[in-house]
Amino acid sequence: MVKALTLQDEMTQALGACVFDVTLDCEDGAPVGGEKEHAFMVSALAAKGLSAINSKVVTSVRRVAVRLHPVDHPAFEQDVEIVLGDAAAAWCHVMIPKVDSAADIDRATQVIDAALAKSRRVDPLPLHVLIESPMAVHQLARIAAHSRVESISFGLMDFVSAHGGAIPASAMAVAESGSAAPHDQFSHPLVVRAKLEISAACHAFGKVPSHCVVTEFKRPDVVLAAARRASRELGFTRMWSIHPDQIRPILAAFTPEQSEVEQASHIICQAQAAGWAPISVSGVLHDRASYRYYWQVLEKAHQTARLQRQDPAYQYFTA
Repeated sequence: MVKALTLQDEMTQALGACVFDVTLDCEDGAPVGGEKEHAFMVSALAAKGLSAINSKVVTSVRRVAVRLHPVDHPAFEQDVEIVLGDAAAAWCHVMIPKVDSAADIDRATQVIDAALAKSRRVDPLPLHVLIESPMAVHQLARIAAHSRVESISFGLMDFVSAHGGAIPASAMAVAESGSAAPHDQFSHPLVVRAKLEISAACHAFGKVPSHCVVTEFKRPDVVLAAARRASRELGFTRMWSIHPDQIRPILAAFTPEQSEVEQASHIICQAQAAGWAPISVSGVLHDRASYRYYWQVLEKAHQTARLQRQDPAYQYFTA
């Protein structure tokens, strides 16, 4: 966790923007029986970072989240009480795992908001939820429509385990390119269906779809290829990492290529000059439908520090 936070500070300073979140884990990160002590450790780490920012020791803007236990776990309310105590102002969002229904979100919101009312934080906390079961996939529309949900993530390994052996272990991994291995997470029909349902529900309700982890963290080429498939084939706009070494390959996959940025800049600048009327660029017709797409490319490029100051489209993102 400390290494990830340090890398976030370093990359924010280098790029001039915070380009990834760090989530401190109270669920899988805590040993059985040590949930309370682990939650205090997570809270202290977040509070220390907040203090460094407030005292100007660290000048970068941090995006730090916390993953709690599921709402039906005995440690859930204890997690909330501890991490929303002194560290309440530190969190950009709260992650709720193993959400099966909108009722789970209502329960989480009730407990979280009660704790926030006792803290010094005045703005509500967005919720990010993890889809990890067949029932959750069945309830996706209601979950995605919930007003407090900001993002939906896919919990691959729990999802596979929830099928009682009906999905092979190979579906938790990524097959080598050209391999004749059994179905992996990008080819098993039930896994791919769940990913597509999450992506589609998020885009329908204006939420952020976040792809699951890749466990091969010592293979940056595998991570990069998987992240590109998550982005280009399945429509995810974010992806989880489980190790700091995965962060740069994931960012590279989700960041527009320089050629895409240059094309988007040219089209948007030409469109503005034409008063947003249809234009022809290299013999291809563009109108407001494609303008919207290329504007989104520019937005993503700006958010990931890929849009250069000398680019003519940079003017659109200056105050």
